[in-house]
This record gives sequence, structure tokens and C-alpha cells, in this order.
Amino acid sequence: MSRPVLLGFGLMLTALAGFVDAIGFIRLGGLYTSLMSGNTTQLAVAVGHGEGHTALLPLLLILAFLVGSVTGGAIAALAPERWATPAILAFEAVAVATAFVTARENLQLGTASLFLSLAMGAQNAVLAQVQGFRAGTTFVTGALFAFGQKVALALAGRGPRFGWVGDGLVWLSLLVGAVAGTLAHMRLGIEALAVPAGITGVLALWAGLHALRTGKPPEAIAARPSP
Repeated sequence: MSRPVLLGFGLMLTALAGFVDAIGFIRLGGLYTSLMSGNTTQLAVAVGHGEGHTALLPLLLILAFLVGSVTGGAIAALAPERWATPAILAFEAVAVATAFVTARENLQLGTASLFLSLAMGAQNAVLAQVQGFRAGTTFVTGALFAFGQKVALALAGRGPRFGWVGDGLVWLSLLVGAVAGTLAHMRLGIEALAVPAGITGVLALWAGLHALRTGKPPEAIAARPSP
């Protein structure tokens, strides 16, 4: 698989994370399903104010994300190399679909948000380094920092002129995904979760077919350690 195709694959996953996070932010009143820095701050403020009931949900979201991260890492470590990506994506698709069904039945995010955080935690284990930057992650603080650093190096003539493009695209994909999630929620309400559930399932199927056809994981051709 070519690097541009793999990059597009990763950017789509990052956009899906933005989509899911925007819906979670709206429905949970300022909490996140993938950005645990924000939830950690919310947890700390609630604890500082002595508001145990307010601290519970951000704590549960952080724990769910951690469980997803451990699960994704375990799948990546234990599954045959070519099946790791399809297996992680299948796990993510099931988690998002479960969140959709749960939210649809209860007409609230509530418990469903924990399944979304579980899925987002697992997603970060999908792709390795691609041309020196991470695509497919559910957070972009590192990408934004790397973007600034590479712009500085390019301006100083000490780095590739367009080395910052990949990191900029990762940040932009999360932004675009979040805008799409907001618009979808405005039109569809909680039904908007069907979109990431369906797309993640399609990506899992595509990754599985690729592994079956080539005998290699999607990232095997294009991934390389960051410089």
C-alpha cells in the first residue's frame, strides 16, 4: 500500500475521532470521549471542589479509555502481524456500534460514552509511524507541536520545506471530523453515531481484505520510524 493511501487511512481515523468527540462533548456537557487531557482537568476541578458526583463520569471515561488502550495494545502484541490492524478496527467498530445501540435505546449518551472512550483508546494502537508523524490517533496536541517545530525548521532552512504538511493534515482532519460530527448531531441527534460505527466497520473489513490479499499489515509497506 502506498504512503498516500495509508496516510488517507490514518487521516480518516483521526477525523472519525473528531466526529465522535464532538458528539460526546455536546451530549456530555463539556466532557470528551477521546481527549483525556480535558477529562483529567475536569476530574481534578471536581475533586478540588469536593464534588464527588461530578468527578465520577470523567473518571469512568478515563478508565474506559485506558482499558481500550490496553486492549488495543494487547491485540497488536498478540495477534499475527497482518491481522493486528483489522482486529483492532473490528474491536473499535463493535464498541462504537454498541455505543450507538445503547444511546439509541436510552436517548442519552451516558453509559454509551464509555463504549466510545473504549473505542477511542483502542484506535491509537492501529497505525505506526508514517513518514515521521502519527496518523490515526485520537488526539492532536503532539501533531500540533510537531507542526510548529517543523515549520520553524523549514523557515530556518534546517529541515524539509514541506515537512510540516503531514502533521498539519492530522490536526486539520480532527477539526474537520469534529465539524462534521457537530453538523450531523444537529440534524440526526444521537443517530449520528451510526456514521462512525458504519465507517469503522468498513475500514476494518477493508484492512482485513488487504491483509488476506497481500499477507501484510496495511502499514508494513509505508511505515518507518520517525527521524
